[in-house]
This record gives sequence, C-alpha cells and structure tokens, in this order.
Amino acid sequence: MSKVAIIMGSESDRPVVEEALPYLEYFGIAADVHVMSAHRTPHAVQEFASAARENGYAAIIACAGMAAHLPGVIAAYTTLPVIGVPLAGSALNGVDALYAIVQMPAGVPVATMAIGKAGARNAAIFAAQIIALSDETVAQKLQTFKANQCRLPK
Repeated sequence: MSKVAIIMGSESDRPVVEEALPYLEYFGIAADVHVMSAHRTPHAVQEFASAARENGYAAIIACAGMAAHLPGVIAAYTTLPVIGVPLAGSALNGVDALYAIVQMPAGVPVATMAIGKAGARNAAIFAAQIIALSDETVAQKLQTFKANQCRLPK
C-alpha cells in the first residue's frame, strides 16, 4: 500500500488538512499526519524530509499559512514530490501563503494547490495521480473517481 505524509505547520491547521483524508482513504492510500514547522522546528522538518523516501512515502503534502516556508523547506531536503497547500492564517486570507508556495526558486519545485479546503482535497487527488503512475489499483480508482465525482466526499 502506498502512503503519503501530510505535514502541517500548526495544530490549528488540522480542520483544513483533514479534508484530504477521505480522498486518500477512497484511493487506498495511507496517510500519516504530522505537525512540524519550518520556523519553530526546522531540524525536525529536515530530518523528516531527508528520510521520507526511505520511510516509504510516495509524496508529501505540506500545508502552511502566512510566510508558508514549510513546503519549500521540505522540497529542499527530499526528492519526493511535494504538494503545497496554502492556508488562510493572516489578514491576507492565504494569498500570502499562496505566493510563498508558488514562487519556489528553480531547482526546488513544489506543486501548489488552491488555498484552504479545496487545496487540501486537490492535494490528495494529485498525490493519487502521482501514485497511479506505478499503482494500477489507484489508477483504476482514479478512473472511477473522475467518472463519479459528484458522489464522492466533498
């Protein structure tokens, strides 16, 4: 079974981050959710990201608000695909996080989703699309998902 890591910068992000879980469950992808901050626990982020491939992860979903350095820092320490989800957490309602995540320098790519809950859901689907490249079961579930989107978790 494939698995992804979902990293959030703060426990307060959990209600948005958990929007991804029903989608990953539908696709049969295990998910481990962690709280780590690029600013408050940078060494933990580095250690986790550096060992993520060896620990069996296929992709990392990184959710962060405000300055939103978390996805880029993770991408700096892993060769796994990193999917960034900007979160509303400031007076700018997530636009600051969106700009921070989408403006990665060359050589440090981060796939960037929409702000908030839609972004968390799309991150799960995008992770499934990545995994489906080498997992026929997930690929088949994606076909079903695309054909029946209106009946799946919202």
